[in-house]
Amino acid sequence: ALVIESDLTAAGAADAVLAAVTARFGRLDILVNNAGTNIRRRPEEVSDEDWHRVLDINLHSLMRLTRAAHPLLKAGGVGRVINVASIMALFGLPFSPAYAASKGAVVQYTKVLATAWAQDGITANAVLPGWIETELTDGARRHQPGLYERQIARTPAGRWGRPEDLGGIAAFLASDAAAFVTGAAIPVDGGFAAMG
Repeated sequence: ALVIESDLTAAGAADAVLAAVTARFGRLDILVNNAGTNIRRRPEEVSDEDWHRVLDINLHSLMRLTRAAHPLLKAGGVGRVINVASIMALFGLPFSPAYAASKGAVVQYTKVLATAWAQDGITANAVLPGWIETELTDGARRHQPGLYERQIARTPAGRWGRPEDLGGIAAFLASDAAAFVTGAAIPVDGGFAAMG
């Protein structure tokens, strides 16, 4: 394992991270883009600074890292890009306009990658976590009283997800079993999206 601490919004950070990975392992086969943040404001309250901060982390850093990874993924002949979006790409919340916009853009960017890089042997898919118990959603629960209970009531599985609930889909998308799966946006949400 190799742990690299980096601010992916900084100029040159993507190249530095990938240089460290290839120096250690000699190649790159799978890229999972999972950096994300949220600033909870209603649309009329979002400042330009808030908007740009969320999009820079959630979307722009993903684009920079993925773009820089392309030659490495292509060189291996089989590459996998897994972008972590959110079911907020499909649904809106009144207090997450920048987050929802960024995650919707991640889904569309994933589809672009799938069509552009298929001939390079690279698949690109998005995972759309539902309500997962994380530090980020803990903040949402504090910000919105009753959120936890409302989401459980709407989720057929009857619970919030746990981070380990995302491992199976990521392992599948990274494997040879998913060689013909590209451009997909797959909810991992206990049935939340199926409720319409």
